[in-house]
Amino acid sequence: MMAGSQWELPPELCCRPMAFVALTGLDVVYNAVHRAIWDAFCANRRADRVPISFKVLPGDHEYPKCRTKRTSYEWYIPKGILKTSWMNKHLNLVPALVVLFYELDWDDPQWKEKQSECATKVEIVRTSLQGRNTKVAVVLIQKKTPLPPGEDLVASERAATLCNACDLSGKSLFVLPHTDHLVGYIIRLENAFYEHAQTYYYTEIRRVKSHKEFLNKTTHQLLFVRHQFKIAFFSELKQDTQNALKYYRTAYSLVHELRAHETNMLEIKTMAGFINYKSFGELFDEAIKLGLTAIQTQNPGFYYQQAACYSQDRKQLAQQLCQAGATPSSEPGDTNTGGLDFYGQRPWRQGHQSIDPPDAEKEKTGILALQIKERDVPHSELIIALLSNAVAQFKKYKCPRMKSHLMVQMGEEYYYAKDYTKALKLLDYVMCDYRTERWWGLLTAILTTALRCAYLMASVKDYIIYCMELLGRASTLKEEHKLRIEKNLIQVLMNEVPDAEPECDPSSDVAARSLWNDRMALAGSNELTIEVQDYITFIQCKAKFQCPSFHVDQPIQLQVFLRADSPHPVSFKKLSVSLSNQEYNQWCVVESAGQESMSLLPGKTKSHNFSFVAKTDDVGKKIELTGIELMLGSDSGRCVFLNWRGAGGDAASTHEALQASRSSRQWRREVEARKELDWDSLTMQQSTMIISRVPKISVQLRHQPPALNNEMYCINVTIQSQEAVVAKGLKLTAGLKPGQDANLGQTTHVSLDGSKVCDDTAPALLPDVPLGDLKPGEKDETVTIDTVVPFEVSVKFVSTKFEPLDQVAVDIPFLLMTDILSLSPWPLLLASSSLELITMNTNTQQQQSQLQEALANSNNTVATGQYLISWRRKSSSADSPFIQTVITLPHVILESVPLYIHAELPSYGRVRESLSVRYHIENRTSLVQEVEMAVEPSDAFMFSGLKQVRLRILPGSEQQMLYNYYPLMAGYQTLPQLNISLPRCLTTNTHTLRRFLPQRIFVKPQGRQLDEASIAAA
Repeated sequence: MMAGSQWELPPELCCRPMAFVALTGLDVVYNAVHRAIWDAFCANRRADRVPISFKVLPGDHEYPKCRTKRTSYEWYIPKGILKTSWMNKHLNLVPALVVLFYELDWDDPQWKEKQSECATKVEIVRTSLQGRNTKVAVVLIQKKTPLPPGEDLVASERAATLCNACDLSGKSLFVLPHTDHLVGYIIRLENAFYEHAQTYYYTEIRRVKSHKEFLNKTTHQLLFVRHQFKIAFFSELKQDTQNALKYYRTAYSLVHELRAHETNMLEIKTMAGFINYKSFGELFDEAIKLGLTAIQTQNPGFYYQQAACYSQDRKQLAQQLCQAGATPSSEPGDTNTGGLDFYGQRPWRQGHQSIDPPDAEKEKTGILALQIKERDVPHSELIIALLSNAVAQFKKYKCPRMKSHLMVQMGEEYYYAKDYTKALKLLDYVMCDYRTERWWGLLTAILTTALRCAYLMASVKDYIIYCMELLGRASTLKEEHKLRIEKNLIQVLMNEVPDAEPECDPSSDVAARSLWNDRMALAGSNELTIEVQDYITFIQCKAKFQCPSFHVDQPIQLQVFLRADSPHPVSFKKLSVSLSNQEYNQWCVVESAGQESMSLLPGKTKSHNFSFVAKTDDVGKKIELTGIELMLGSDSGRCVFLNWRGAGGDAASTHEALQASRSSRQWRREVEARKELDWDSLTMQQSTMIISRVPKISVQLRHQPPALNNEMYCINVTIQSQEAVVAKGLKLTAGLKPGQDANLGQTTHVSLDGSKVCDDTAPALLPDVPLGDLKPGEKDETVTIDTVVPFEVSVKFVSTKFEPLDQVAVDIPFLLMTDILSLSPWPLLLASSSLELITMNTNTQQQQSQLQEALANSNNTVATGQYLISWRRKSSSADSPFIQTVITLPHVILESVPLYIHAELPSYGRVRESLSVRYHIENRTSLVQEVEMAVEPSDAFMFSGLKQVRLRILPGSEQQMLYNYYPLMAGYQTLPQLNISLPRCLTTNTHTLRRFLPQRIFVKPQGRQLDEASIAAA
């Protein structure tokens, strides 16, 4: 039989398999150097070191004998699946590597004798292994630090000689200098040992696999399972977790193919349980750490949960089958010397694979003995351990609902194990989630279990809380169960022992009643405070201030609404409200007189109104509800204070308020028709603001909007005190309302003097203007004033012929025309207007430039100047100041013309009568200008004069050209075009110069010649 109880998993199955390496030749008791080496191997092993299990054994230690290799399985019938000694043998008895430690330096004077002694020790080790595939290695303990490889020729030669003498490969001989860096050398040795162990387990896996070709599925089904399990176990020893998982799963599928009957069912289940434990629990978790991907729906937690479910099924079956009965005279297994040979077999029929039991009477006695042992198995402990592992996995992979579900099961198992404290702790933790997610059915079931725990523990406070919740609106219990719970709650409030909860263990009930009697006798424990905010109790509370703010001279109205969800009316002794300013608390208390109590009817909403006046010191402050307290019970019994934080509400109130806000209007109209307070539609108002009282002062404003830009806008303010008593100190603040556009504050100015225009130094707000003797108070009057532009001024540049100009020429006269369009809804009085030009000479009559000495910017544009308009409203009083609006004139593009041309010609001509035209050409540059002139022919005129000429004009000089034009047609006729070009000034073209000349002239028709006879007759 395996170590430990037969109902537990064997320790060799539960431990982490590690390569077994035996160390010989070390005297760890009497040799200090050897002891230091052993400590370096075993003491303080960190997680990053290779997984090896070391043991110190004597050189002649007898290892388990190797069985004779089977060459055929033809007549072999297996007696079981897996021997009980096999895993322990390969974990602790059969090493993968035996290491011989021997003290020998390369320059030892007795080299040959010690070499022979070392070879003898190696041979003894090989003999004791008796033909196993275990590797053998030799470590030479030396006093000196060895030279780098290849530099010590003596060492190389003697190492080769020693390997030949010991029949070792060069990779199996190591040197261990005993120096200050011993741990570093030991770690290097470990890595080399680990490689040898890997090779050994790989060889063992191949050896087991080689048996497959000799097996058949008719008689060797058990061997198929055995071999796959062994390969998986060797893979674990080799630290090949993924392959181990693969072979365990293959073994599990082969277990399902076994022919099961009564005699071998336990063996099959045992092996299936072993494989389940290995492949679907810790090994799965280990494989994940090494790179296997796990997700929410595929993680080790599901397998721990499944194992827990099977353990629960086992528990239920044990409760049904293993009832108290007769005790057998002796256990059948006791007659059998030694332990079991194979896992999962019965002691009284080991190695029996036939369907019928060999001894029916012994079989019956054995089953009875097993049932007696099963009654003593701590099933709940086994289930809790598996559930705890599952919870840890689901928490790791972020599956909160699965975690909560399993924690409920853990709590129930703690309850069955009678560990009520842990059960209550787990259930209370989970109930928070179920309250938030509104799983009322699940919450009710958990509360029922928690109530039983609280009763059996005689935990008064927890018992009261769970009773209140099971009576509340979240409970799905039937009416008769609520009535029973309500009765028990009343008994506890009267300091009496409640009745036992259903389904409680009778023995536990007796102990619970004793605890309850002790609780009732304790003095000073009759007052309890329960924070209702975290639960959903059978009494609901909401509070609200009637308004978000109250004036300081008004009574503050506060309402507290209570509702009971219990089957019967609920009585309470006292209701009190706590405020942020505790001085007001005395006005917010209602208490029953004498022995009488107040009551709440089931399903009805009851309102309690409180009123108090705020103090002047609280003006501008908030008054907040900090708590509401309701007292249940009495002084003669037990007092329970239900405390709501803030304005009331519980764990479900937030969601219920949201649902109520989405309800239909029709439903609201039905509620209004019933004229009842609907609980869900009641809102909570936790705070209110205390503001100053409304002063009895009337403020009237008289003005004429809209305001015009730049005007002095007059607002007449009339303030009249309606207070009963005259007082001093009233002040007026007038100006822009704070918080508006910053630019508006910079361009708006306020003044009390309306006889003159404000300048930029006037503020945008006039604070604290004294008003004289009035009742103290303050009145804000905000008026919104639209602002419009009083008029619109358009400016354009034209030539002296009233032709629009895009640009003007230097020293050439032009006209500036302004148009004023009124945009004001009120008549405006324009007093005057004037031009402020950027020039040294503004006398236009002398035809001098108004832009003389103007400064041009980089793009040949100059500022023209400003146009000033003085105006005011026509309805203003005579002493109102005129407002001067400054209009900035547009910039104009300057053009420099080297020649100035103008023509002298009569105002009209007559058909076939000559008219003289004189052209004046003036050179306004400092250079001699060459001018080429040509006159184009015209159908309306004949002309005489130079048709084409080239001449030079000195700087500042003028040249005149005279032409006689002879009109041929009447009407407005186009004059012959004069083309002028300047070879030395290519930037000036004919079109630029031609615009200074007249283009057309009016030609009158030819009149009749009157003779003297006609004149005399007339």
